[in-house]
Amino acid sequence: MGFSAGFVSVSISVVAAVGFLLLAAVALLASKKRRQDPPVVGTIFHQFLNFQRLHDYHTELARRHKNYRLLSPFGRQLYTSDPAVVEYILKTNFSNYGKGSYNYENTLELLGDGIFAVDGDKWRHQRKLASFNFSTKALRDFSGAIFKNSASKLADTISSLTNSNQMFDIQDLLMKSTMDSTFKIAFGFELNCLDGSSRNGSEFAKAFDASNEWILLRFVNAFWKIMRFLNVGSEAALKKHIKVVDEFVYNVMDIRLKQITNQGNIETVSGHLNTTTKYSELILITIFCQRTQDKKDDILSKFLEESKNNPDKIDMRYLRDIILNFVIAGKDTTAGTLAWFFFLISKNPSVQEKIYQEVKRVIEPNECVDFAEFSRNIRDESLNNLHYLHATLTETLRFFPAVPLDNKVCFSDDVLPGGYNVSKGDIVFYQPYAMGRMEYLWGEDAGIFRPERWLDDEGVFQSESPYKFVAFQAGPRICLGKEFAYRLMKIYAAVLVYFFQFKLRDEQKDVHYKTMTTLQIDKGLFLEVLSR
Repeated sequence: MGFSAGFVSVSISVVAAVGFLLLAAVALLASKKRRQDPPVVGTIFHQFLNFQRLHDYHTELARRHKNYRLLSPFGRQLYTSDPAVVEYILKTNFSNYGKGSYNYENTLELLGDGIFAVDGDKWRHQRKLASFNFSTKALRDFSGAIFKNSASKLADTISSLTNSNQMFDIQDLLMKSTMDSTFKIAFGFELNCLDGSSRNGSEFAKAFDASNEWILLRFVNAFWKIMRFLNVGSEAALKKHIKVVDEFVYNVMDIRLKQITNQGNIETVSGHLNTTTKYSELILITIFCQRTQDKKDDILSKFLEESKNNPDKIDMRYLRDIILNFVIAGKDTTAGTLAWFFFLISKNPSVQEKIYQEVKRVIEPNECVDFAEFSRNIRDESLNNLHYLHATLTETLRFFPAVPLDNKVCFSDDVLPGGYNVSKGDIVFYQPYAMGRMEYLWGEDAGIFRPERWLDDEGVFQSESPYKFVAFQAGPRICLGKEFAYRLMKIYAAVLVYFFQFKLRDEQKDVHYKTMTTLQIDKGLFLEVLSR
């Protein structure tokens, strides 16, 4: 009994001593290497409460702190508007920061294994393919012709609506038009969203946009996985919309593959169709149109042509992911930016007049030119000389970047510029929307829309550091479609500003954004449009 009691007493003493030594060791180590963290200014639940004005909420915080933290039960989150930190995570230590499982899981249903969601070998493979495709003259010529044709059709639609005194949402028209053009470049045909002739195309476009919106909600909803498991709320809606997107895309891809392997024979291909599918009519029309094209320059055809000898080995899911990521990059970003562009030049008529005069001087159209002829006469050299238009589009992106908030996941412990510690799994957000409004970056007139800030004394466009102006990312993951996007926007803007004058219907009415992955105007943009 005495021995047992003594043994227990000694054991407790030993354990206590060891525990004390361990605590002392931990305290000593902590004193030698204390973490330096940005100030905590709130929680991710504050983001949820401010969801409708999320980017302005971030801007308010960024004005107080270049770097700050929001507490989260699911890991540490750091937010930055410091170009030095942005450059560090996007370029200097690029290999240590990527999409990670956080972004991959949040966007899986829509982006899949596409270039915007993956790291490592899959990213490098797609980056290489995309880099090659964007650099080819064939795709440049093919896309240029489509942009001009789409801009002409849009001008014709606006003219008809204006002449009949109908109110219309120009953002909605831009979304439909850029969806048509981007989808044609990706898949080889238009959805005919603009003229509304394709019910299935319109259903796909609506489901695609809705999926984009519900995906973003996951980044501020800590309980989305539970909702997905229960199939309720936003997750139930997302599942429904993704089903529409996938069914449409897989049908198109399947028919295009059969078309290529059977040399486009409509009778042979139609034999593969399930006559009960609601997409059969659309697909047959597509095949009929494609029979007249001996050469196919769309991105899907190029992938399928390379694999037509081994069609069974094509990973259709992976191909779906690649193409849909391209559509997201090409459609939402450009249409949203153009909508903000027309809003801003309507608020600033002197800027609009300068663009009109520049377009008139550089493109030199004939007096009686129509929409189609004017569009066809736009040459790449002319686009390159539209410096003021380029500056205005860039100033638009400073205020309203297509992707207002982005992030990288830290793969191993690190120290950021400024001495801030980040640990493996931490998420570092950088804020293009907030950064575009910081006086310490743009001067005292940061809140003023002034395209001239992008021009030198000769009126030639001058770019800024991509780590200060982060509208197109930077470093190894810089947007490959940057010039592609500028070409589309400049063609659309040149055509529309040359033929129409845009005014605000109500100058006192506040215009706000809709919180989505890409920055769009909430409730659309209704302008007064006058023919010149």
